[in-house]
Amino acid sequence: MPIYSSDSDDPRPSYSAPPKRLFARQRPMHAILGGGKVADILLWRDRTISAAILFGFTMTWFLFEVVEYNFVSLLCHISMILMLILFIWSTGAGLIDWAPPDLRAIMISDSTFRWLCGKFNSMLSKFYEISSGKDFRTFFLAITILWVLSVIGNYFSSLNLLYLGFLCLATLPAIYERNQDKVDYLASKGNQDMKKLYKKFDRKVLNKIPRGPVKERKRF
Repeated sequence: MPIYSSDSDDPRPSYSAPPKRLFARQRPMHAILGGGKVADILLWRDRTISAAILFGFTMTWFLFEVVEYNFVSLLCHISMILMLILFIWSTGAGLIDWAPPDLRAIMISDSTFRWLCGKFNSMLSKFYEISSGKDFRTFFLAITILWVLSVIGNYFSSLNLLYLGFLCLATLPAIYERNQDKVDYLASKGNQDMKKLYKKFDRKVLNKIPRGPVKERKRF
């Protein structure tokens, strides 16, 4: 009579199958976010820059929303401070053994603009694809999400809503990457529940909507 001495010898099948990845993704989060400096910042691979950007946006939100600072005044004051710093730096470089400020270090590269334009065009293409009605479930889901956002926007100012969106963008990808197995499992269960709810809604509501006969297009 065989005796099983360990759990690994247990002949019972294991039901701990890996969950499906969120949005059916096949690549890691770093590659999906572009795989460059932006991905490093969003995933907090470079914590110094990520924290500095988050601190800068938080201070901007604090000045505008809490202190009620004027945008034009703030822009002028920041410009004056930067000009004074560059003036002292450039003047001191000629008097003391300092390296003069390098303009190329603060210039935005052309690749960044190309990446932004590519993302914007991709969003427009996706928007047109959803609006065309080829996938009614996605169209219905998009309309619902936009309606929910419009309701939420009634209770928040535009600046608060933008800051909340940036806060989610700066924290959620990093949190998801560190807990992706748990999030994917919960998202998979939620997706199954949403499919059941949609099938029930389709059976009781959408299928009862009268529709006219579909006419075939004439081919020339």
